Amino acid sequence: MNRLLATALILVASAALPAGASPHKPPKKAPPAKAAAKAASSPQGTTPYASRSDAMQFADDLAARRDLDREWVRQAIGQARFLPQVPKLMLPPAKGTAKNWHVYRSRFIDPIRIRAGVRFWQEHADALARAEREYGVPAEIIAGIIGVETIYGQQMGNFRVMDALATLAFDFPAAHPRAAERQAFFQRELEQFLSLANRTGIDPFTPRGSYAGAMGLGQFMPSSWVRYAVDFDGDGRIDLFNSPVDAIGSVAHYFKQHGWVTGMPTHYAVAFDTARLQLDELLAPDILPSFSAASMAAKGALVQGDGAQHSGQLALVELQNGGDPPTFVAGTENFYVVTRYNWSSYYAMAVIELGREVAEARARAEIRPAMP
Repeated sequence: MNRLLATALILVASAALPAGASPHKPPKKAPPAKAAAKAASSPQGTTPYASRSDAMQFADDLAARRDLDREWVRQAIGQARFLPQVPKLMLPPAKGTAKNWHVYRSRFIDPIRIRAGVRFWQEHADALARAEREYGVPAEIIAGIIGVETIYGQQMGNFRVMDALATLAFDFPAAHPRAAERQAFFQRELEQFLSLANRTGIDPFTPRGSYAGAMGLGQFMPSSWVRYAVDFDGDGRIDLFNSPVDAIGSVAHYFKQHGWVTGMPTHYAVAFDTARLQLDELLAPDILPSFSAASMAAKGALVQGDGAQHSGQLALVELQNGGDPPTFVAGTENFYVVTRYNWSSYYAMAVIELGREVAEARARAEIRPAMP
């Protein structure tokens, strides 16, 4: 899931997507165009894609492939606007830019976000507990995800999702090292988004999200919404924008479907025996768990505490700290699952540590004596 920081939410309740997504082919019936035209009358971007032959060909192919109304698809894509700032935001940092875990951590783990997390947990304790029971994913991991992604719904994004996805589908920056692969990804996401909008009858220009087209409290991409979003509050529709309960259940379901193992820690501390340390070999698989605790020890990385008896595979995870020595942990299969939400070990550790900080702050608040 490309989950990315955004700024503010501008979204009405009608943007909620119903839960009953029909598995069969949707009818060739387009949602009303009046609202779409009104929304598009105040565009954020510049050139509309109606003037682009490649975009219109994509629209025709999509309509045929998905059996959607051709004119509705052409109108939707044609009204989408190029967002000139978005391609720049997709480019990786310049070569030589040092990663720094301590700086990265400070962006997400601070008193404001922790207080917001405690409030969120207190308000939705029942839903978090139920998600943990049903899916086996700890409440603090769910809280960590929603806190890192949107500060518990405070910053869900102000880009029109239609514009963001169209921009990345047709104008992904060629300078990106994986440009062809990423552009194809966003074309698939645009297709999923329009199919979902058609199936549920929403105006495709209403939802707002991140500059990558991620939506709601948990910043789900359209394909993740289709596959993993659940109606956890039982009101008959899925609403990841306005229903924190749906967002909680959907995040937990996402993790479960990606292989979360109930009861397994995410990581363990690790110490090095420098006399026999084979660091390059240990880091070669990156964050993919590839070693037993015993094989890590044989290569000079000693997993601490209960980790020495961990029965599954582990990865040596390196978190660089700029010019200071890196931080190392032994990541489990569950650490790897967290990285399936955003493919970054720094992101995963921020989620884990924010969730832990919120849980600890909540526990302190519960035992604090009442003021006389």
